[in-house]
Amino acid sequence: MVMKKIALPIRFGIVISGLLIAFFLILALFKAHIYPIYSLFNAVITAFGIYEAIKVHKLESDREFTYTSGFSVGLVTGFVATIVFTLFFTFYATEIDTTFLSKILAAFKWQYDINIGLLAFVVAIMGFATTVVLTLSFMQLFKTSRNLR
Repeated sequence: MVMKKIALPIRFGIVISGLLIAFFLILALFKAHIYPIYSLFNAVITAFGIYEAIKVHKLESDREFTYTSGFSVGLVTGFVATIVFTLFFTFYATEIDTTFLSKILAAFKWQYDINIGLLAFVVAIMGFATTVVLTLSFMQLFKTSRNLR
């Protein structure tokens, strides 16, 4: 029973992370992956995936759908996507393009000594924060209203 509950958000999280990785690699082809402004589209990809995961969960649960279960699905979906993408991002920056860190810092015009661990931490925190905000927002659409009119 637990596997059935967790399978949907993990499946959607892996698909979202695959899309995020594909988008990052497409940007890398055009040397645009060093500009953080393009990461705003990551929120669009994540938003679509979380929305769809909650929607499918609501359709599958029907009357048993609760705010808590929908919120859990959204959080797990986004957290799985964030963790997988952060692992890929760290691997990319340390193994595939070892000059990536210096390129992204040059794009920011920063003079700080930042290592890949800190950058990966920032990527993860941004993903987790985006997940929480999007899940809270979407649950306003999916929750059942108790307003009496």
